[in-house]
Amino acid sequence: MEATLKNLSSTIELLAVAARSGDVRLWDRQSLSRAFHWACYCEHLFSKYHQNPQIRGIMEIQLQHTNSRLRAVFADYADLSFLDLSHCQHLLLTGLLNNPNLPLSIMKILFDTTKPAHVKPGEYQDSTGLCSRIIQCKSAHKILSPLTCHSGVSAEVQGTFLNKSLHTLLSQGGEPCRAQCFLDTVLQGCKGAEHFYLVLAAALLTGENAHAQTASVDFLQDWLQQNHSLLQHMCFTLPTSILKNLAREHIKFRDMYCAVLKKWAADMEYCVDDGEWTQSATSTTVSFQEVTERFVVLFEACPTLRTTVEKELNDLRISDGDFDVRGLSVWGDLLTEIRKCQLQLDG
Repeated sequence: MEATLKNLSSTIELLAVAARSGDVRLWDRQSLSRAFHWACYCEHLFSKYHQNPQIRGIMEIQLQHTNSRLRAVFADYADLSFLDLSHCQHLLLTGLLNNPNLPLSIMKILFDTTKPAHVKPGEYQDSTGLCSRIIQCKSAHKILSPLTCHSGVSAEVQGTFLNKSLHTLLSQGGEPCRAQCFLDTVLQGCKGAEHFYLVLAAALLTGENAHAQTASVDFLQDWLQQNHSLLQHMCFTLPTSILKNLAREHIKFRDMYCAVLKKWAADMEYCVDDGEWTQSATSTTVSFQEVTERFVVLFEACPTLRTTVEKELNDLRISDGDFDVRGLSVWGDLLTEIRKCQLQLDG
């Protein structure tokens, strides 16, 4: 722990030097790469310990001591908090770009437009072209920002562009955080736009150069899984025909969609007066009948899923008391209705 705290202090001091000191005039490519390496190290510390109150507290005390020393050296120094560790690379970059002493040679490295070479396993990706990659992300965001207002661009075109942008970011050999940052930025500009979900679906269903796009599609699914509320809204908003295609094409999406349907069912309460299962006030407004129909459509797309899910629903029904009376178990009633619909379709 002592070594970790020492590295933490050294990196915070490095950020201060990068932003305020004339020492950056002596920096070369290796110095720049090492600086971003240590900034990335602090981001890993945040990810690893932000939910550990004891270690976080120790690091906050260390930050206080380091901030105090740096205030004595730099008159315009602004304290850094533990939360700031989550975006140290951003702080380093903005500090360098705002430092009038930054040499032209470093500026050229940061704005290099040549494609960065792939890095070897365990090797840190240097900062060559970092600003250019950020500009590319911003440009991509400008192209994708009309998601809030259709703008005459089809969801298929925007979805293909989104997929290619992710593929480019992921194939540069760097950490996935850049691709995640890109998606989060796009999401911020498109929140609440139903057209956005069509674009996400199109990106997942893109057929162009499918083998090369596998990594970007997998990454997009992982991102959706981490943004559960977004995934739920996407499943609620998209037409069942598109969801059916997504489930058929991607096992992971199929399982995520199935989990969403089960969550909608789990959130239901039985209204004795109406004799119906209804969503609680805090959940997505979807009816019991719609959940049933969605399960049936999902089974049409993925027939092998039916046996597994029906067994899960039956196990949940048994855990509720193994009653066959309507209104006592949402799982039992859901299973009954699904089987009725299946019989009608089979008949």
